[in-house]
Amino acid sequence: MGTDMAFTARILLLGSGELGREFVISAKRLGAHVIACDSYRHAPAMQVADGFEVFSMLDGDALRAVIARHRPDYVVPEIEAIRTEVLAEVEAAGTVVVPSARAAQMTMNRDAIRDLASETLGLTTSRYRYAETLEEAEAALKHVGLPCVVKPVMSSSGKGQSTVREAAQMAAAWDYAVANMRGDRVRVIVEGFIAFDYEITLLTVRTRAGIRFCPPIGHRQERGDYQESWQPAAMSASALAEAQAMAAKVVDELGGYGLFGVEFFVKGDEVIFSELSPRPHDTGMVTLVSQELSEFDLHTRAVMGLPVPEVTMRGPSASAVILAARDAERFRFEGLADALAVAGGVVDVRLFGKPVTRPWRRMGVALARAESTDAARALAAEAAAKVRIVDG
Repeated sequence: MGTDMAFTARILLLGSGELGREFVISAKRLGAHVIACDSYRHAPAMQVADGFEVFSMLDGDALRAVIARHRPDYVVPEIEAIRTEVLAEVEAAGTVVVPSARAAQMTMNRDAIRDLASETLGLTTSRYRYAETLEEAEAALKHVGLPCVVKPVMSSSGKGQSTVREAAQMAAAWDYAVANMRGDRVRVIVEGFIAFDYEITLLTVRTRAGIRFCPPIGHRQERGDYQESWQPAAMSASALAEAQAMAAKVVDELGGYGLFGVEFFVKGDEVIFSELSPRPHDTGMVTLVSQELSEFDLHTRAVMGLPVPEVTMRGPSASAVILAARDAERFRFEGLADALAVAGGVVDVRLFGKPVTRPWRRMGVALARAESTDAARALAAEAAAKVRIVDG
């Protein structure tokens, strides 16, 4: 019998960061054979996968060749910067792209998904304009007003995002966005600043049996990147119902099966669509302790066509990121025992295995479950602060 007979599915993972790492672990538990791909060796997901490929996923010929070599049942993108026309080609030839090639194309850039939500589906969004030059960005500012938020249409984990409170700040915001954009297009979105009360991620699972929702996740950002998240986020029943209705509308429009991270701003009972990722979300790492099935388990089941039960919580939980402070190729972690000894609830730490550090790079996450979300947030923050990255 051939070796492949031992596997329930062959999966090609495009992008091998910390989210991909947890997805690989979930997929391996269900008997899948996973090849992890990224632009550098020893990426987190590669360390737990069956095999790996190193190449730029913006290289269409290389992407096409890797798919042909491995003949996967499922191509699962973990990042936005992918030559999506190749995904459309392989999908047309019979390979399943998760959740679909169209979803990957629509969400690869913030402009496409924003236009779909606002203009096609009629969802409430902020005022926005796009710009491909500094002059266009300055003109967009006059349309959306001050303050406004400037960010690349394609980036990773919020990089390149800044708030402009005075017109004179636009040039610096433009330069910051361009310096941090992914892909090969120079384009930013300039959107009106929303004085929201809070923001949430609504993890939405599209399955063959219907849509499942995880309890809403609250999160706090700095420098455009998430610092902590907690679940469940407190919100009114009417606001939650509105968020669920909007999320269902957009994921049904995109089609396919898998978990979507749908982000909203909330002001009172008003819900404003922000962004969508057709894959597990970084703020959803809290589900590793908060839910019976994590976002990665749910994504894996939906992708592979397996039953996805109603989502059940273990208890109020939180996550807090562990960040690097400088560039280093030789380093080690200290304080892990102290972090895991934090008392008052269930505390865990996940270190991602990234081979190098950079200032503000996310190297791990502390997780906590307690009697309330406030208590869990305090525990997670305390645990994260005890983990130190030192010269190795």
